[in-house]
Amino acid sequence: MIAQIGKEHYNKLHEILVLSRKNLKNFDESLIQRAFFMCYRAHEGEKRASGEPFFFHPVEVATILLTELPLDGVSVAAALLHDVIEDSGYTYEDIVAELGVEVAEIVEGLTKISGIMINRETTQAEGFRKMLLSMVKDIRVILIKFCDRLHNMRTLESLPEHRRLKIALETRDIYAPLAHRFGLGKMKVEFENLALKFIDPEMFAFLEQKIRMSRGDRVNYLAKMITPIKADLAQQGFKVEVNGRAKHLFSIYNKMRNKNKTFEDIHDLYGIRVIVDTERIADCFSIYGFITQQYPPVPQYFKDYISVPKHNGYQSLHSAIIGPKGHMVELQIRTQRMHEFAELGVAAHWRYKEKISRDDVNIDSFLRWARELIKDADSAASFMEGFKLNLYHDEIYVFTPKGDMKTMPAAATPIDFAYAIHTEIGNGCIGAKVNGKIVRLNAQLKSGDRVEIITSKNQKPKSDWLKVVVTQRAKLKIRSAINEDRRLQIEKGRGMWEKMVSGTKKLLSDNDIIQYVKGYGLKTPADFFSALASQQINGEEVIERANSSRKEEPAAKTFNDEAREVEDYLQKARHEQEEGLPSKKDEVVIAGMNNIAYAYANCCQPVPGDDVIGFVTADGVKIHRKNCVNVSNDNLLKSERIVLVSWNRKVETDFLAGIKIVGEDRLGIMNQLTTVISKFDTNIRTISLNAHDGMFVGTMMIYVRNAEKLNTLMEKLKKVQGIFTVERLIS
Repeated sequence: MIAQIGKEHYNKLHEILVLSRKNLKNFDESLIQRAFFMCYRAHEGEKRASGEPFFFHPVEVATILLTELPLDGVSVAAALLHDVIEDSGYTYEDIVAELGVEVAEIVEGLTKISGIMINRETTQAEGFRKMLLSMVKDIRVILIKFCDRLHNMRTLESLPEHRRLKIALETRDIYAPLAHRFGLGKMKVEFENLALKFIDPEMFAFLEQKIRMSRGDRVNYLAKMITPIKADLAQQGFKVEVNGRAKHLFSIYNKMRNKNKTFEDIHDLYGIRVIVDTERIADCFSIYGFITQQYPPVPQYFKDYISVPKHNGYQSLHSAIIGPKGHMVELQIRTQRMHEFAELGVAAHWRYKEKISRDDVNIDSFLRWARELIKDADSAASFMEGFKLNLYHDEIYVFTPKGDMKTMPAAATPIDFAYAIHTEIGNGCIGAKVNGKIVRLNAQLKSGDRVEIITSKNQKPKSDWLKVVVTQRAKLKIRSAINEDRRLQIEKGRGMWEKMVSGTKKLLSDNDIIQYVKGYGLKTPADFFSALASQQINGEEVIERANSSRKEEPAAKTFNDEAREVEDYLQKARHEQEEGLPSKKDEVVIAGMNNIAYAYANCCQPVPGDDVIGFVTADGVKIHRKNCVNVSNDNLLKSERIVLVSWNRKVETDFLAGIKIVGEDRLGIMNQLTTVISKFDTNIRTISLNAHDGMFVGTMMIYVRNAEKLNTLMEKLKKVQGIFTVERLIS
C-alpha cells in the first residue's frame, strides 16, 4: 500500500483513519480507504496556488470535517472526493461503481454548487438557489462545503489580492451567516475572523495586538470571578466547567464601527461560560440564581434561549453581570449537550443518533426556512435579497389567538405577522389587536405578544407597507399584489382610452400621449392609463389638448423636405472641400468627406473604437454610438438624415466618457477608486455619488483615448473590494 502512494501520503490516510475511529460511532473503514485512493489518483500531479500538491486540500477538508463537524463515514468519503468530478476524468457513475450511490450523490451536490460564488449578480442568486435545493436533499452537502471553505480561508495567503478580497467578502456575507443559521457557532466565529483578516488587514492586526496585550489582565480579572463561582457552585453540589472567554475580533470590530467607539470604549470584552454536567434544565436556572447573588445582574440583558430556543436550535441562558471594578461581564449557562449543539449545530445530531434522514424532525427545523425561501422568491433578485435577509437576525416569538407560536425577526410588525399566517390575510389586513388592544399596523411586536389580525375583503396592500415590514415574505407578497393591481389598472385604462379615440381621425401614439400629459406630472403611457382608470385624469381633456396643439403647429415637414435639407447641407460641404478651404484634422470620417461640422452626442458619449453613426441636424452632424437609445429606433435608422461615420485611425485625442459604478458604501472606497484611475494615467472631470442603505451609486466623467482603454479601466475598477457593477453611462 505504501508503495502505491508513498509514505507521506500513507501517513495522511493513517491520520484520517485514527480520527475516524476516535470521533465516529460506526463507519466503514474500507469505504474511506477506497475514497482516499480514488482522491489520490484523481489529483495526482496537480498543484495548488501555494505550490503544494492539490491532493492535500481534500485530505485537509476531510480532516476538518472529522475534527470540527464529525458526521459519518460517508461524509468523510465525500469530503475526500468533493473536487473529483469537477477537476478530473472521474464521473458520477465511476463514484457509484466504486463507493455507492450515497457518496456519489453528495459529491454531485458539491460539484453543482462549487462554482456559484463567481459574482454578486443574478448568476450568484441562481447558484445559491441551487445550493439550497441540494442542501434540502442532503444536509451533508452544505456541511462539507463549510469545511471546504474553511480550509480555503486558512490558506488564502497564496492567492492574488483581488481573489483574496472576493473570497473573504463571500465568506463574511454568506458563509458566516449561513453557519450561524445552522448553529455552527465555532465555525461562524472563525469564518468572520478570517474574513476580517483579508478585508481589513490593518484593523485585524490592530485588534489582534490589543487583545494579545490585554490578555494577561483579562485572564487575571476573570480568574478572580471564576474561582469563587466554582467554589460556591461545588458547595451547592453542582459539577460544572467554568471558562473565561473574550469577544472575538469581528464582534469587537463591528461594535467599534457601528457605535463609532474606540477599542478602549468597549467595556464588555469579558465573558464567562458555565457548562453544567447534567441534563436537568432546572439546574441552569438554579446556577443563575446562585451566581447573581454574588454579582448583580443587568436585567435588560437576560435572555432565556432554553425555554424558547433560537431558530437554529441554540439553547442557553444569557445575561450580564457586574464584576469587580464595575466591569460588565457576559454570562452564559448551558448543559453539556446544549454546548455541543451551540458549537456543532445541526452536526451535533450525528452524535446522538445512528442515522439521520432528511425527514428527521430536528434536521427539518433547520431547513424549513430554506424551503420557504425557495418557494416564495419570484425572481433571482428577490431570492438573493431574502437569502441575505433571512440569514442573520434577532428573533421574537409571537402567538396567534389560538396559542400557536410564530418565530419572527425583531422589529416585525402586525403586517409581517399577517403574511406569515397566509397571503390573503396579509393582503386584507386593515388592523390588529395585540394583547387585546388595537395597535397601528406599523407597531413593532415583542416576544410573548398575542396578535389578532383584522381583515376586510375591500382592503388592498399599500406601497407604504413596504417601508414598515421587515420580512422578505411580506415584501414579496406586497410587491406582487401592488404590481398585479397596477397591471389591471393599466389594462382597464388602455381599454377606456381606445374607446375614447376610436372616432378620431388620427390615433395618438404612446409618444404623443407622453407629450400631452407631461403637464399632469405623468411620465409614461402606463402612468397615464393607470391614472385614467382611477379617474385621476380626464381623457377628454387630453384629446382636446392634442387637437389644439395640432392646429397651432406649423405644417409638418414631408419626407422630400427632409431629404432636400440633407442634400443641401452635403452639397455645401462638398463645395467647401472643392474650394480648398482650410480644414482641421478630423477625428472621424463622415460620408467620405472633410470639413463637415460635427459634435459628439452627450447622451452616449462615443469614444474611438465604439460603433458610431451620424445624424444630420441644422448645426451639423451629431455622432452617436449605434446602441444609443436615441438612435436605435428602426424608423430613425432608415431616415435620410443618417450618415455613415468611421473613426480616423490616426486620432490621438482624449475623449470624455461616463461610467456608472455601484458598490458597498464603506470608508475609503472612493480613495481606492480614484487611485486605480490615477494609476491608469486618466484624468477625472467630475464625480457624483449617492449613498443609501449601505450601497452607493456613483457616476464619473473621465478622459480616455479609446474604447479599449476604457474597457480595461472598467475591468480594473470591478476588481476593487466592494464594487458590484461598473458600466458605461447612458443618459
